[in-house]
Amino acid sequence: MKVVVNRGAKTPVYIQIFEQIRRQVLVGELLPGYRLPPERKLAERLGVNRTTVLNAYRELKAEGLVGSHVGKGTIVLSLSEEEFNTNNITSQEPSWNQIFSQYSSNFDSVMVKDLMVLAGRKDVISFATGIASPETGPIQVLEGIEHELIDQKDYKALLHTPIEGFTSLRKAVCGLMHKRGVYCQYDEVMLLSGSQQGIDLAARVILDPGDIVVVEEPSFFQAIQAFRTIGARVMGVPIDEKGMRVDVLEQLLQRYRPKLIYTMPTFQNPSGTEMDLDRRKRLVELAYKYRVLIIEDDAYGDLCYEGQPLPTLKSMDNDGYVLYLGTFSKNVYPGLRLGWMVAHKKIVKRFVAVKQIMDLHSNSLSQWIIERFISGGGFEAHVPKVCKDYKVRRDAMYNALSKYAPSDMIWNRPRGGYYIWCKLPAGVSASKLMLKAAEHKVAFLPGTPFFTTGKGDDFIRLNFTFAVLKDINEGVKRLCMAIKELVKDSDEYVSTDIESTPIV
Repeated sequence: MKVVVNRGAKTPVYIQIFEQIRRQVLVGELLPGYRLPPERKLAERLGVNRTTVLNAYRELKAEGLVGSHVGKGTIVLSLSEEEFNTNNITSQEPSWNQIFSQYSSNFDSVMVKDLMVLAGRKDVISFATGIASPETGPIQVLEGIEHELIDQKDYKALLHTPIEGFTSLRKAVCGLMHKRGVYCQYDEVMLLSGSQQGIDLAARVILDPGDIVVVEEPSFFQAIQAFRTIGARVMGVPIDEKGMRVDVLEQLLQRYRPKLIYTMPTFQNPSGTEMDLDRRKRLVELAYKYRVLIIEDDAYGDLCYEGQPLPTLKSMDNDGYVLYLGTFSKNVYPGLRLGWMVAHKKIVKRFVAVKQIMDLHSNSLSQWIIERFISGGGFEAHVPKVCKDYKVRRDAMYNALSKYAPSDMIWNRPRGGYYIWCKLPAGVSASKLMLKAAEHKVAFLPGTPFFTTGKGDDFIRLNFTFAVLKDINEGVKRLCMAIKELVKDSDEYVSTDIESTPIV
C-alpha cells in the first residue's frame, strides 16, 4: 500500500490518506482480505498524529470499504458492483506517472521554456538565448511580400503544401546551396519546421535504442537530448581551437562502430569554434572508411564576420554520407520556424514518411514568404547587413569582457556565429553564478548541458545577438560583478595563468 502526504495541500491530511487508500481498493490494487497497517504504525511512517490515521480509517469504514475484526485488524472488504454507489465517487487527478509514456519521461523542456521567459523580460539583460536580434530582421521586406500574397488573393499560401515543401522553394534553396559548393537537385531538398526538426527526424529514422552517436564535446544540448530520448548512447569527442579532434574520433570509430556523427563544423554552438579544412576533409574520409553517416548542422554558416567561410562538409561529399541541415531562424526571424535538409534522395524519402505523422508539412505562409524573399534577391542582400550588425555586437561584448572580467577568466573571439564561450576563474561554479547573476538581473547559459558527461560547470555561453546593443556593456559589467563577488567569497579560489589554460 502506497500513501504519500502533501502537507502543503489544502486538502486535510486524513482526507488525503482516505482518498488514496480508497482509490487503491476500488481499482483492485488492494484486494479483499488485505490487512491495512495498524493506525500507530502508519502514523509513524507518515509522520502524522495517530488520530489523523484513525479518522481516515473511519471514513473508509463509513463507505464499507474496510472493516475491523478482533485479532485481525483493519481488513479490506469484498465489494460487488451492486454494493458500489457511484454517487460516492470523489473527483481527483489522474495518476500521472502511470499515464505518461517512458519515452516522454526522457524529455526535459524546463531549460528552453525558462530561456524563452527570460528573453521576454524587460528587467533582465539576457545573454542566454540563441535567438536572432529582432532589430535586424527584414520586417519591411517581409511585410511587403505578405501584403502582396494577400492583395493578390493568392490562397495557395494558406493551403496545404507537399510534405517536403513547395517545389519552387526547394529550387530556391538549391540556389543557396550552389553558392555553398553543394550542387544538389530539388528532390534532394526537404523543408523542415526549423533545422532542429531535422535532428529529431534523424534520431527517429536512423537510430535504434542502443545505437551509438558521436557528438562534439561540448555540443548543442538539444541534439544530445534528441539522441538520448531515442535510447541511443551518446559519446563525446573533445574539440580544440581547430574543431573536433578527428584523431580521437577515429579511435572511437574503430572500437565502437557508431551509427551517426553529429557536428557543427562552422561557428559551433556553444563554443563558436571552426573545424579547420584538413579536419573537415579527414572527417569525410573517415565517414567513407567506416561507413557512418554525418549530420552537418550548419545553422550559423552564413554568419561570417571576417574573411570567407570554410567549405561545408556536404560540398566534399559525393556519395551521400553527409546530411546537411540549414535554417532561416538564425539569419531572418526565429518565429518563421523554417529550415531545410539536403541529403540523398533515399534519406529524403524516409524523412518525408516520418514527418507526415509529426506535422504534415512546414508552415505554408512562411514557405511562400521565404521563397519570394530569396527569388527577389532580398535574402542575398539581407545577410551581409546582419553580419555587419552582429560583428558590432560581438566586438562590444568582447571589449566589455576585456574591460570588466577578472584577469584569470578566459574567452574567445569567434569569427562568426552567435556565441562567446568563456572559462570561469578557478573555484567559480556556473550553477552558483546563475543565482548570483540573477540578483544582478543578467542571464547566461551554463556549460554543463552541452557536455555528455556532466562536466562544464566551469564554462558559460554568452549570446551577443539578442540583447540590445546599448545593453551589452551593462550586462557584461553586471555579470563580471557577480563573478568577482563569487571569487571573493570562494575559499577554493586559486589564481591561474591565463596563458596556460585552454579555452576548450
